[in-house]
Amino acid sequence: MRALIFTAPGQAEVQDVDPPEPGPGEVVVNVERAGVCGTDVELFTGGMDYFRTGRARHPLRPGHEWCGRVSATGEGVEPAWLGRRVTGDTMLGCGRCARCRAGRHHVCADLAELGISRGRAGALAEQVAVPVSALHALPEEVDETLGALVEPGGNALRAVRATGLEPGGRLLIFGTGTIGLLTALFARAHGIEAHLLGRDPGELERARALGFAGVWTRSSLPGLAWHAVVDAANAPELPALALDLVEPAGRVVYIGLAAAPSTLDTRGMVLKDVTAVGVLGGSAGLAGAISAYATGAVDARPLVAATVGLAGTVDVLAGRRPPDAGPGPKIHIDPRR
Repeated sequence: MRALIFTAPGQAEVQDVDPPEPGPGEVVVNVERAGVCGTDVELFTGGMDYFRTGRARHPLRPGHEWCGRVSATGEGVEPAWLGRRVTGDTMLGCGRCARCRAGRHHVCADLAELGISRGRAGALAEQVAVPVSALHALPEEVDETLGALVEPGGNALRAVRATGLEPGGRLLIFGTGTIGLLTALFARAHGIEAHLLGRDPGELERARALGFAGVWTRSSLPGLAWHAVVDAANAPELPALALDLVEPAGRVVYIGLAAAPSTLDTRGMVLKDVTAVGVLGGSAGLAGAISAYATGAVDARPLVAATVGLAGTVDVLAGRRPPDAGPGPKIHIDPRR
């Protein structure tokens, strides 16, 4: 089968590799759609810290936002999975430790991340092997585009839940990329008044096209009471700004990662009685994202600008958008092309 391989920092190619065989408790999925995200770009450039710590190494097969159909099952897997449309969790815990048993497998000390770490091959390929315990069935209402948006949607939904806001609460979101916009969409679906803060004029217009009136730059940001702030951007100065802007006794949620360390004065957090929450991974939000997509409460399809074949992935990773791409921030890959 064909698979995208990162062979060295800044180097990637489509190679013919042996197709996966399902081990005990695993399935093989024929991949129908996979997304490219900022994590994949970090893996492509070699900038991710996992390479320094040894959690990731070359060659690496990326891809952790995906959907497809189960084409083979391993020992111990219910035959009913065969032929089902599915997506899956990126975070693969050991299943035995106290964290995994408590439902926190995404912070397992022995965590493997599909297409990211510990050699677990990803879904930017014609097929991928996945533990059946990580699978989520997709209803027919969730098409291929939405299916490959479940993983980032799960992250965004977790961020919204972490704000603790009830309907009518006011949320400020830093960042107008995929996660920022998804957070705004899920917040709106929960009756929360969502505002976005960004810089790029094109991205700001894209947010307005999704129906958000509260789209601001730093200079135009109104002095409203922000009951919660979600930092879904990657600038090192923004975590401190989130603390400055949030209402006393409010919440700040950190889901974006900057390339450089951020400085945060915890005295402000104490004196404002602010709760800070970090969000790693979409595991606990995947089922909710699928449900929101299936019911139409959230339509994330406008975020996808184009879908290209597997060979076009290298251009996407290098920042070259397809010539016919729409305004959305996300590019999808169809490995069957």
